[in-house]
Amino acid sequence: MFHSLDPDKIIATLETLVRRIHERFPNSGLEKVGHQLTEVARLTSARADALTKPNYTLRSIIALILFSGVAFLAWLVWLAHDLETSTELTNIMQGIDSATSLLIVLGGGALYLSTFEGRWRRDRAMKGLHELRSIIHVIDMHQLTKDPSAFGAPRTTSSPDRRMTPHELLRYLGYSSELLSLASKVAALYADKIHDLAIVDAVGDIERLTAHLSQKIWQKIELIQERMPTRPASDALGPKATP
Repeated sequence: MFHSLDPDKIIATLETLVRRIHERFPNSGLEKVGHQLTEVARLTSARADALTKPNYTLRSIIALILFSGVAFLAWLVWLAHDLETSTELTNIMQGIDSATSLLIVLGGGALYLSTFEGRWRRDRAMKGLHELRSIIHVIDMHQLTKDPSAFGAPRTTSSPDRRMTPHELLRYLGYSSELLSLASKVAALYADKIHDLAIVDAVGDIERLTAHLSQKIWQKIELIQERMPTRPASDALGPKATP
């Protein structure tokens, strides 16, 4: 049971996290992007399951095209057999050269068609991963202005709204980090279901991106914690933290 990711548990964890965000920051931008990530997680689970199933329609079309190519080649061989045989060396060499070129073209076409389903599956997965990468950057955008070093600084007319208390800011940054971590787990569903090196590499890039962004968030969290003399246990960041 621990050898693969369970999409239902990932979605359930996301739903719980979104409820926690709503209870502390109702109607916030972070809550909205959490809802969007949850919906994308549901779509990703369905897409990954669909992509693992054989596409019999596509396979039938490819088989028909390959059969037509083989039939065409057989027809050419039958047509050449009925032609008058030439004893001239030049004509023989030209015939061999033409036949070799034709076999190379047909072989290349057959190879392209035989790998078409895998490339189609990879393209669909890459589009889903690109969607997740965009959401990850949106999550990062929501915490960019939550800079603890700016607290107490003189405001300007263009300064962002910084009405959060240090305890609220801790929770907001913690929720952002959790969303980034779960987004990487949603991306990993593609690599878990589809064994393709290109998809695995793309998922690895997303995991490195989320880890880098989470590291920046935790640098802010550590800065806040250093400036707080005491911190109530109810606001502690961790598995037993309150919403």
